[in-house]
Amino acid sequence: MHAKVLDFLQKEIELQHIPGAVIHVSYKGKVIMQEAVGNRVVYPEKAPMQLDTVFDLASLTKVVATLPGILKLMDDGEIRLDDRVSFFLPEFAKEGKDHITLRHLLTHTSGLPAHVEYFKEKLGKEQVIERIYQQSLVYPTGEKVVYSDLGLIMLYQVMEKVTGELFETFVGREIFTPLEMDETGFNPSFSEERYAVTEYNETLKAHKSGIVHDDNTEYMGGVSGHAGLFAPVGDLVKFAQMIENNGVFNGKQLLSETAIQLSRKNYTAFDEEYRGLGWMLKGPTYAPCGDYFSDASFGHTGFTGTSIWFDPAVDLSVILLTNRVHFGRKPAILRLRPRLYNIIRSYFS
Repeated sequence: MHAKVLDFLQKEIELQHIPGAVIHVSYKGKVIMQEAVGNRVVYPEKAPMQLDTVFDLASLTKVVATLPGILKLMDDGEIRLDDRVSFFLPEFAKEGKDHITLRHLLTHTSGLPAHVEYFKEKLGKEQVIERIYQQSLVYPTGEKVVYSDLGLIMLYQVMEKVTGELFETFVGREIFTPLEMDETGFNPSFSEERYAVTEYNETLKAHKSGIVHDDNTEYMGGVSGHAGLFAPVGDLVKFAQMIENNGVFNGKQLLSETAIQLSRKNYTAFDEEYRGLGWMLKGPTYAPCGDYFSDASFGHTGFTGTSIWFDPAVDLSVILLTNRVHFGRKPAILRLRPRLYNIIRSYFS
């Protein structure tokens, strides 16, 4: 498998679909592959990808920070899935949104639009939140899946309201510190050579490095429930171990087994896109995890070129980190991921 995976990634690098990658494969709790290939930066000059390269995780923030934070608050009896968002954030009830629950936000069935380019108006955190309060729904709640960053922005606001502290402080203390994810966080301050460099930015007249790629998150101060998290593969491996061990890490129960199992259930069987709480599930149509992962599979992707997928049927987890946006926003990653996952999964039965 090793050679085949590396050959595949090398070919994708030569095609300039990605500048480089870090790949990690665990099987039955054992690391069977962890490699860095290609470059962490190509422009203006090349530098090699390393195993400790720090990546902008993009939407992996949704499942690595926001989801475990929400599950922790559920475990602690602070919130429940059927709580209305407006119970915590009364202004959210505007424009007929009073019935929307935390469950709707987590499963992307709220009726909120997928994305709004607030950054074009240079709106900060408070302004973005105010806009979402004023936002009307674009489809009836609970009828279909529309993957929405706006919903995750509201979730992290709920968390701040419930805990009385900053989102990054809460998840840092309750999730990252006990998981020993010492290099995971928002607005990182590593030395330049640690970063997987992302996209060219007109304002900077340079490629973004250590600055969040997501434009809305950047104007919101680098922290959000939908994007903004940075981490190296080593830290994500610890997170994956906790998920695979039903909430246990280093012998300590960080999240309840009940919470972990609940997050992997399918809440959207009425739609072609299957959704758990936060997680994307293997569905009947396109799945980033390819064709061979079992129907029990769950995971997530990030726009910058990141992904994490689990297949409980064979006790397999795969983390693929790339900074594909370094070459712009070409769609090649959409074929790259499932084909790579097919290669890996074909070795396990």
